[in-house]
Amino acid sequence: MSDATLHSTTQDPDDFAVQIADQVESFIVAVTEVAKGDEPDVAVPFLLLEVSQLLLAGGRLGAHEDILPDERYEPDLGPEPDVDDLRERFAVILEPIDVYSEVFDPYEPRKAPVPCRISDDLADIVADLRHGMAHYRAGRTTEALWWWQFSYFSNWGSTASAALRALQSLVAHVRLDQPLPELDGLDTDQDLGEDALAEEAGKVMAEELGALGMRPVADPA
Repeated sequence: MSDATLHSTTQDPDDFAVQIADQVESFIVAVTEVAKGDEPDVAVPFLLLEVSQLLLAGGRLGAHEDILPDERYEPDLGPEPDVDDLRERFAVILEPIDVYSEVFDPYEPRKAPVPCRISDDLADIVADLRHGMAHYRAGRTTEALWWWQFSYFSNWGSTASAALRALQSLVAHVRLDQPLPELDGLDTDQDLGEDALAEEAGKVMAEELGALGMRPVADPA
């Protein structure tokens, strides 16, 4: 994708807003392409890369001073684009390893892990990013930056961080030739404590991820 498809060629490519918008657009386009399922063999490693790069933009937004919108009330953007199709496509692609356990707030003592889905995470992140992109494309740059920064702190930042840990763990389990725990029968509508979550964990061999393009490392001779 050329820069001209996202912003005016008269804009400074070194401008903070332009760089953030480019990173956001790149993520949306990339994960939408992965969701088509044309290359399932590289889905997990590619998502690991894309989520990592998005979190760089999030880190820059987080480190930036507070961005205040130009208007007191957010302009009406109309109906939000539907992300259910994206969610369902990823649920199919990631079916063997979609569910993982996550602790939402590491600073909240004795918080039990809860089941999450990578497919839900990716769809929710895209929904947040698209909302800001609608402002950006309408010429409301400050509003877009405010939304991306606010939603980074309130939602997509922690969601992307959790998904990144899950994706990194998947790749590490396979590359290191380690069995992967499975949450047998566990779903995201269950509220399980830590003991119950551990009890639900079964065994999945790394070859189940072969369809996702990952292979165990060779055994050193």
